[in-house]
Amino acid sequence: MKGFDTVVLNGTVIVPEVGPTRMDLGIRDGSIAAMADKLTPADGSDVVDARGLYVLPGAIDSHFHVGIYRPLDEDATSESRSAVSGGVTTIISYFRTGHHYLNKTGSYHDILPEVLRLSESNFFCDYAYHIAPMTTAQLDEIDWLIDEGITSFKFYMFYKGLTLSADSTEGRQYVMSEDYDLGHLYELMARVAEAASRRKQRISLSLHCENPEIIRAFIARVKEAKLEGLEAYSKARPPLSESLSIEEAGALAHATLCPMNLLHLSSKEAVESAVALRRRYPEMDIVLETTLHHLMLNYEDLQALTAKVNPPIRTRNDCAAIWDAVVRGDIDTVVSDHACCLEELKQGGLWSAMPGFGGTALLYPILLSEGVKKHGLPLARAVALASTNSALQFGLYPKKGTIAVGADADLVLCDMDRPQTITANNLFSAQEYTSFEGLPVSVSIVATMLRGKVVFQKGETIGTPCGVFVRRPAKINQTVGQCDRCGQGADTAALRT
Repeated sequence: MKGFDTVVLNGTVIVPEVGPTRMDLGIRDGSIAAMADKLTPADGSDVVDARGLYVLPGAIDSHFHVGIYRPLDEDATSESRSAVSGGVTTIISYFRTGHHYLNKTGSYHDILPEVLRLSESNFFCDYAYHIAPMTTAQLDEIDWLIDEGITSFKFYMFYKGLTLSADSTEGRQYVMSEDYDLGHLYELMARVAEAASRRKQRISLSLHCENPEIIRAFIARVKEAKLEGLEAYSKARPPLSESLSIEEAGALAHATLCPMNLLHLSSKEAVESAVALRRRYPEMDIVLETTLHHLMLNYEDLQALTAKVNPPIRTRNDCAAIWDAVVRGDIDTVVSDHACCLEELKQGGLWSAMPGFGGTALLYPILLSEGVKKHGLPLARAVALASTNSALQFGLYPKKGTIAVGADADLVLCDMDRPQTITANNLFSAQEYTSFEGLPVSVSIVATMLRGKVVFQKGETIGTPCGVFVRRPAKINQTVGQCDRCGQGADTAALRT
């Protein structure tokens, strides 16, 4: 009788906090059951030969937008296919009521079950959700949402201007909320902080930090000067708007002791403000996040409006400053902020083009190629940025984000010496373009395994979507659902020795 469902042999395993270690892995019932100096093909019913490859824990893309511009069920399938092609095995997607997504408001008691129904059997990777309480009534649902496995929430600071302007009817229709302002943010922080204290677990609030009053004034300046292009968009939403919002958020978080995640830091000034805030309040729980596009893209080299995003891409100097912060250890997570935005939605000029674009398939390729090989990041640090830290911060550890006995067998086999050039075609998204077109990377993802099952290999996804909703906090031996289409199994035949 075989001891394991699958054995992964001959690879170099990246163990978080340890680094590269030569070992073999035994997988049973979707979990890692053994980490050994030596296993043999006879030990497993299926064998994966990882000779010459690095074996990493699956990436956790903790900033994602499923269903923002397309039907949620369709978007889940196509964009999770893109995710697993790059080694992402868990997505945490943002969801809110209001315009986009399901285009409705109301109680999350009614809406969350609909979101989960549309998600079921449509993801190639496992998934969770961050929820944005947009109305006063939704604040009363926070405890219920936590009971349902949602332990992270969101506030969009630049939306508050939509309901505070002199002519706010259109803005209120967009957010479908009456009082989306700093008062709402204070109450939201107070509820989150109280729940975190009472439950003795990390329950946190993520913030999109841009100040709407500054944006309003600078948009007027840019339009008066008749500026166009991505540089104009950056000037219309300047780093000042980020820094000011970070200060506002910090003051409220300090008053409430709310654990806080500062999202997609895009500029040198934003990073400096966030780092200074953390030093000013060392007792506070503050997580700093940046994105692949704020590390890699700038308006000096890129002109296409398909790269419009909030907050905007900045200058080469901003990219360099953010990389410096990553190398210093000031940045905790790197994410994609993936939002599939079809080319037709990018038409009509600078002010009409919708913001956002995809990039989830590049999370590991860019961090390993640019971060490890060019900027000298240790492999374990790259894994922490892409996987372990998000698992720790968002209640997925130790089930996700690590290679350890009892953890889910979410594994990525990576060839560190197989270069490729990024094109839209090799990102497996429904999006017809990529803002990273032509980017050379020096690594390739050979295969991705989700709970012991191969879901991507040799340039294509395998089987049907089998990702499941992960209730947080996730624990070792926690029961997870099975995909109705395929159940649980280790379909590794194509990788057998």
